[in-house]
Amino acid sequence: MSPEPTTAPRAEGPLTAAAVAPVPFAGAAGEVPRVDAGAAGHVPPVGAPPITAAPPELAPAPRDRRSTWVLVGLGAAVLLAAVAFMTVGAKGSWDFVLPFRGTKLLAMTLVGVAVAVSTVMFQTVTDNRILTPSIMGFDALYLLLQTSLVFSIGAARTTAIPAPAKFLLETAVMLTFGVLLYRWLLAGAKYSVHVLVLAGIVLGVFFRSLSSFMQRLIDPNEFQVLQDAMFASFNTFDRSLVWLSGVLLLGAVGVAWGLRRRLDVLLLGRERATMLGVDHRATVGLVLVVVALLVSVSTALVGPITFFGLLVANLAYRVAGSHRHAVVMPVAALLGVLALVAGQTVLERVLAFDTALAVIIELVGGVVFLALLMKGERR
Repeated sequence: MSPEPTTAPRAEGPLTAAAVAPVPFAGAAGEVPRVDAGAAGHVPPVGAPPITAAPPELAPAPRDRRSTWVLVGLGAAVLLAAVAFMTVGAKGSWDFVLPFRGTKLLAMTLVGVAVAVSTVMFQTVTDNRILTPSIMGFDALYLLLQTSLVFSIGAARTTAIPAPAKFLLETAVMLTFGVLLYRWLLAGAKYSVHVLVLAGIVLGVFFRSLSSFMQRLIDPNEFQVLQDAMFASFNTFDRSLVWLSGVLLLGAVGVAWGLRRRLDVLLLGRERATMLGVDHRATVGLVLVVVALLVSVSTALVGPITFFGLLVANLAYRVAGSHRHAVVMPVAALLGVLALVAGQTVLERVLAFDTALAVIIELVGGVVFLALLMKGERR
């Protein structure tokens, strides 16, 4: 008779993981697997090498303090620039100087924050650092509104329109344009942000063509009035609109700050963001609406600034020391305010020029734009 195959004795009681363990831990007598103190509740598989603490070179680095120092330094620079703007060359009664310059300082602060934050958000959803919200046609639509008013009712009646009513009309038209464009192009099952940008470029060219056609038919004297609206100016804006603009921009920036973590996830791309639980379409739509509101209010307040956002956003990426929007957006906002306040101080108080600061910003921003294009081609 052949010997019967031997079988392991069946354990009494319920089947457990310990009962079916194929091989005991192959260590020295009495040795047990080492478990990292930080991994409470985690037991290594049987036969696996012992888990030890991570070596020093792989351990998490201490919190980078560069971003904090950058924010502190920029905040101090903005404060110094604001003090210089308020005091350098001041003559006459301080009861007049402080409110007069303070209102202009507040307007520059609002515009700098709005343009910087909107550009950073727009570049995040488009995944392109050479695009700005102005490419969507907001600046061209603003110029078309100004040209249409002068062409239809004349320069005298246009200037007679109450400033708050005109401001709200311009903001509402630009915001409605942005919302309808986003809703139209993001409603389908296969939506593309790049198609949205392309549509904005085409509409911008169309708006500029209409404006140019009407400007050729306008009386030369009335065209001089219209020409003042073609460039942003911090000397000719209506000061009664600053507080209304501040309320609208404060709400929009608050929403943008609440989206900062979702914006970080959007940097990973649509597929990864969706896998991580972010509703990509809804988030992109909300971001674009906030961008439209920021751009509309800032443009209606002082006029269009095409390359300013490109300038401060790319500079913020370089000095922030972090990709997180909780750092990049404040850095970009501080850089925007610093550029406007310091630039206006030097231009008016030091050089005594009457040239609009927006003209110099457009020149520098255009050079930076070309440099970024050439850098991208070399890559």
